Amino acid sequence: MSKIKITIIGLGYVGLPLARLFATKYAVVGFDINENRVADLKTGVDATLEVEEDVLKEVLVDNNNHEKGLFFTTSKEDIKDSNYYIVTVPTPVDKNNRPVLTPLIKASELIGGVLKKDDIVIYESTVYPGATEEDCIPVLENISSLEFNKDFFAGYSPERINPGDKKHTVDKILKVTSGSNKETGIKVDKLYNSVITAGTHLASSIKVAEAAKVIENSQRDINIAFVNELAKIFNLMDINTQDVLAAAGTKWNFLPFKPGLVGGHCIGVDPYYLAQKAQEFGYHPEIILSGRRVNDSMGKYVASEVAKLMIKEGVEVKDAAVLVLGITFKENCPDVRNTKAVDVVNELVDFGTNVTIFDPCADPAQVKKEYNLESQTTLPNKKFDAIVLTVSHEEYKTINLNSLKNEKAVVYDVKNFFDSKVVDKSL
Repeated sequence: MSKIKITIIGLGYVGLPLARLFATKYAVVGFDINENRVADLKTGVDATLEVEEDVLKEVLVDNNNHEKGLFFTTSKEDIKDSNYYIVTVPTPVDKNNRPVLTPLIKASELIGGVLKKDDIVIYESTVYPGATEEDCIPVLENISSLEFNKDFFAGYSPERINPGDKKHTVDKILKVTSGSNKETGIKVDKLYNSVITAGTHLASSIKVAEAAKVIENSQRDINIAFVNELAKIFNLMDINTQDVLAAAGTKWNFLPFKPGLVGGHCIGVDPYYLAQKAQEFGYHPEIILSGRRVNDSMGKYVASEVAKLMIKEGVEVKDAAVLVLGITFKENCPDVRNTKAVDVVNELVDFGTNVTIFDPCADPAQVKKEYNLESQTTLPNKKFDAIVLTVSHEEYKTINLNSLKNEKAVVYDVKNFFDSKVVDKSL
């Protein structure tokens, strides 16, 4: 394989930064089924804000016969002459928190239709251990009529993207790699190592690499669940949780986790993939699922605390005007998928309040589509009975909270973001 040409399937938060990075050294085709997304990217516009326009334009090419650079397409014809295929599609859960592999299977079907002898297919999407070889490879074999590890090969390199983080970009995060046999593992590792300045770690097998990914986020989920539970306990004791964590953090080996809403498509999802696989083997993962239950309950808990605070301060809850600051799943990021801020909003609505959502990062059309909620990107010119910060966007630092408050009003800060002098209560 003298000349490398890479196709990346899925141009979201993971796929686009990776495609851009590889395009600095190789010929890359970026494929996505979303025509509007591809049309925007061809002009250099990334709605996810992960890749700046000037950085993206540096690698853009307008034809598919390039020696180096990035060509965007929605056509299957344009990916036929690649020899590396990298899958970076979403792997969500359904309403019952069961893994949904449909995007992964569809991507495998697409690749199977163009797969050639000696091609290598690399999966980055987060899955449970065994998914690549047990769920995806059979699809590739069936459609291509090629034999795995004889005619074509596979690898797994779990995505390590931190949306909204401009410091820890894809090239600066050490990458785990793996292959379906020793030779393929070396090829996959060499490919990533050629662009990842932080280096790579070649795992002993695809299953080991898959397992490493799901436990990374499961570990964080459990630790956050622990401090969320602490926050509930200390609240009952009228002890400031942040003060406790600051004091405990003076010990060198205390882990600096903070309480909050745990959503998104990694920490809030990955533990369910591991739990599902564990249950297939007859083991019920108590700690993992317990952590999920705690974190999934935090939206309702926050809303309940806001309502109690309002009652305590003499603010009528029914028909109260409530301003919620933030509807994305994390700070400085436009992604609203699986955001737990929605749980806060829905519970406040159930209490009979009138909620206004202000989020300068979120696309109101996307919020409407995902949750049937109205949001706005400009600060409303009115006063409120309660203000609830759920996401700590940088833009909120300049807000004058006092100018938004009615004579009797409360401020609840989930993220401990504002000055404590203007906040009535924090998580």
